[in-house]
Amino acid sequence: MTASPDAEPLVRAALAEDVGAGDWTTLWTVPTYTRGRAVVLAKAPGVIAGLPVTREVLRQVDSGLVILESVYDGDEVRPGDVALAITGSARSILSAERVMLNFLQRLSGIATLTNAYVRAVQGTSARILDTRKTTPGMRTMEKAAVVAGGGENHRFGLHDMILIKENHVAAAGGISHALDAVQAANDRKFEVEIEVRNLEELDEVLRYRIDRVLLDNFSISDLRTGVERVHGLGSGRPKVEASGGISLDTVGDVARTGVDFISVGALTHSAPALDLSLLLDLE
Repeated sequence: MTASPDAEPLVRAALAEDVGAGDWTTLWTVPTYTRGRAVVLAKAPGVIAGLPVTREVLRQVDSGLVILESVYDGDEVRPGDVALAITGSARSILSAERVMLNFLQRLSGIATLTNAYVRAVQGTSARILDTRKTTPGMRTMEKAAVVAGGGENHRFGLHDMILIKENHVAAAGGISHALDAVQAANDRKFEVEIEVRNLEELDEVLRYRIDRVLLDNFSISDLRTGVERVHGLGSGRPKVEASGGISLDTVGDVARTGVDFISVGALTHSAPALDLSLLLDLE
């Protein structure tokens, strides 16, 4: 797998931020001829993601570095497992280390947290989705990390799906005004989803033919009732998505209400980095 198109400029900016005018510590302590072999080790259990951008970091620092990956994005690792090995200029490896690990730890953390949510809903029909709550500039990579962890992507941005949220409803003058306007304008046939805050709003929405309804911050009891009402429409029903305040402790209960999707902003905005380290030996 190659790095996403937005990786190249992002990596370039990250290296400029970190290396700046020069990695003087490395340049003044490591002879130019010194070669080494480094391994990236897992220090905690998790799921790896971000190897394509890791390769891009190493390529930009020194295209002569040789990379041997022991795992692929989506693979699980345990403490002590080697994720990849790098051979070549010791100077180059040391200058690339922090930026490389920053990307790899961040993205592997997202994959690891996503996988925990996916495991928590096993045995149900619910699928775990991400949101747009991503790090600016890193959305493509972070959404790829969600997939590596077993989750699925919601819309990528504002441009590829209609999602009418409560502020849109308020600005439009109500649910019916918002849906009427979208249905009149949607000549591009975008998928249409609308957020509702209670069962009364759900009943109003279900008079329309839409693709998906988002039940936001519903109690478990109201989620169950909402799912029953949507399923009562039969085969042409919208898909049901739950969101809002869902944690690892509660996601299983949410899934067992029968929802089709559960969107979790925490996958990308609150995932802890996976603990990885780089160890260098001289050849």
